[in-house]
Amino acid sequence: MKKILVPSDFSACAGKALEFAVQCSKILPAEVILIHAFEINGDIYTDYMGVNREFNQSLLEDAHRKLESLRENIEVREGVVITTKLYQFSLEESILQATRDQGIDFIVMGTSGASGLKEKLFGSRTASVIGKSPVPVLAIPHEYNWKKPEKILLATNHFEEEPVLLNFLFEIGDLMLAQVQAVVFTDEDDDKAVTFLEHKRKIPQYEQVLKERYKEERLSVVHLYGTEFEEKLQEYIRQNEIDILAMITYHKKFSERLFHPSLTKKMSYHTTIPLLAIPAKMKGTT
Repeated sequence: MKKILVPSDFSACAGKALEFAVQCSKILPAEVILIHAFEINGDIYTDYMGVNREFNQSLLEDAHRKLESLRENIEVREGVVITTKLYQFSLEESILQATRDQGIDFIVMGTSGASGLKEKLFGSRTASVIGKSPVPVLAIPHEYNWKKPEKILLATNHFEEEPVLLNFLFEIGDLMLAQVQAVVFTDEDDDKAVTFLEHKRKIPQYEQVLKERYKEERLSVVHLYGTEFEEKLQEYIRQNEIDILAMITYHKKFSERLFHPSLTKKMSYHTTIPLLAIPAKMKGTT
């Protein structure tokens, strides 16, 4: 893990993500790439008259000054070198372009909103980036204040063993001296009885595989079951003082439940802890 990308719109929300990335860069270590997406607006007439062009240029210069001010403040305060880039595309396009251009290994984004996960994640844009990013994305809640993570929880229904995916998660845990745990959920309404029995049978085997591969003697895989995945997971996170929730995002049904905007129960757990989304199609996966 060598390069962390942080998109910023200069809001307090984006500031929380930048703070997390800066502190992470001291531990990992990694280079922080700070970008701002500036999308040019206008039409043919105003561009011809030069009015909109001049206005956009003024905004562009202002954004550049703000980026440089952020960089200078962090370098003085934290002693961390920051690289800044200004992109003239939409936020999503800028992030994906920067990820390709800069060889990014990890994206850290801010989250905000009122209710429902899509509204909380930088509008719906963070959810969109998570769905398209070729590298892991860490969403940092607006209310979150940096603390070195001590417990990371992988929520899965797939018993992942793909090294490229799991290595990233356990590397984060090792570098931060954080304990990694896992939970598997069985839905009592939607899943068949055979699914419950299959999960119950696989969990001890999966736990043993992870313990042996990653030398984690304290690692445990817990079976959660019930009718409300969100409630059960929230309760587990609260009771066990989890610091980061991690997911592999290739299972469509599983991720749709997590990101569905019309959930009857508010998914308030992600407003207090960061959400790490690891794409199943990371480079090197089969």
